[in-house]
Amino acid sequence: MPGEQPARQVWKVSELTRRIKGTLEGAFGSVWVEGEISNLRRPASGHAYFTLKDATSQLRAVMFRSALAGVSLPLKDGLQVRGYGQITVYEAAGDYQIVLRKLEAAGEGELMLRLEALKKKLAAEGLFALERKRPLPALPQHVGVVTSPTGAAIRDILQVLKRRFGNLHVVVAPVRVQGAGAAEEIAAAIDLLNERGGLDVLIVGRGGGSLEDLWCFNEEIVVRAIVRSRIPVISAVGHEIDWTLSDLAADVRAPTPSAAAEMVVKSKAELERRVADAARRLGLGAQAAVLAWRNRLDRAARTPILRDPLQVVRQRQQTVDYLGVRLHNALAGLPQLVRQRAETSAHRMELAMRLRLAESSRALQHAQAQLRLLNPKAVLTRGYSLTRLPDGRLLRAASEVQPGMILKTELAAGAVLSTVTATEGETHDGKNSQNTKLRGRTGAPGKNRGGDGKRQTRSGENGGGVRGGPEAGQTLLF
Repeated sequence: MPGEQPARQVWKVSELTRRIKGTLEGAFGSVWVEGEISNLRRPASGHAYFTLKDATSQLRAVMFRSALAGVSLPLKDGLQVRGYGQITVYEAAGDYQIVLRKLEAAGEGELMLRLEALKKKLAAEGLFALERKRPLPALPQHVGVVTSPTGAAIRDILQVLKRRFGNLHVVVAPVRVQGAGAAEEIAAAIDLLNERGGLDVLIVGRGGGSLEDLWCFNEEIVVRAIVRSRIPVISAVGHEIDWTLSDLAADVRAPTPSAAAEMVVKSKAELERRVADAARRLGLGAQAAVLAWRNRLDRAARTPILRDPLQVVRQRQQTVDYLGVRLHNALAGLPQLVRQRAETSAHRMELAMRLRLAESSRALQHAQAQLRLLNPKAVLTRGYSLTRLPDGRLLRAASEVQPGMILKTELAAGAVLSTVTATEGETHDGKNSQNTKLRGRTGAPGKNRGGDGKRQTRSGENGGGVRGGPEAGQTLLF
């Protein structure tokens, strides 16, 4: 009839999803698709779940264990791959996806290449060094949180903090944690909480997601804000398998936001238990100490010294008396001891002096004998003589004298003065001279073989001197 509304066809969700699934599978069937792996998960079943994405879109993908057996490359986030599989719809979630049967590498993804390049740059600057990381405070009272005010992360953090220590002061800096401009907001919030001051620790993070969802925590501006923070920072980004550059720059990395809250404070019940345990151990230690001192006091009270303190004094007095007697006896025998020691020392000194005199006498006699042997005049006693020129020099050659020169001849006893009348032998000009006679003069005291106090000398054969044998009692040497 005119004006009647056509009957509405109402689909059940499962019917519509099934219809869409059939349409997609019939329209596309099996296709090849290329993209970058992101948000890879490998549950205990052995299947692989991940997202294939490019610059603008993404596609859910699943690869069952039987198909993975033929894949040789190790799957990881950021890997650029080409896959062949069936386009279908996962009815339970209403998501369309591709069930892959083949997978091959197509190169590194753009995002992963950017991430690795930035990681190397910041690591070279020392932003990830372990030496600059700070420990968390033991009992913080003021906690700052940089995260989305509507996400699950803030709820988890606040619930854990309230359950473990309900009287903590929490300051939340609301920021976007995904999309354009999120990195700038996170960095500005970290700087703002540092300027505000009064906070003991900061939690920076969000819940899980794909590499693109977590990308703002890989931005250089966020990493540098974490590094320059004066407040220790806990990075709590994504799930345990996720990692970002913020995790490397933070002082501590937490696998999840809830775990970060657990790191901030210990459980209040746990702290109370530890305090009670410390109090109990302190009480037991004090009791043990008191008991030990009481036992020492009891033992001391049973010692004879404390029962009769004057006993020690009397023993010391007896010792003084004993030493006094010994000192008196020692002083009484001291003169005799000194006299004995003096006599002994005198006797030893006398023996030493006698020995020294005897040694000195022997040394003197030896020296006298040496002097007698070394005395040049000792030769004269054997019949030799010394003839000297008028100036006192010894006469050594006939060429040194001239006729009329007076010579002095030293004998073993006395001396003889002689006048040169002639020389015989080599003269100054190298020619032989005629015989020259010496006229004797009065000699020194002694026996004169001539009987008149004068002695007539005669020329010698070699050198022009007067030479006498031992029987003559003298010898003239020229």
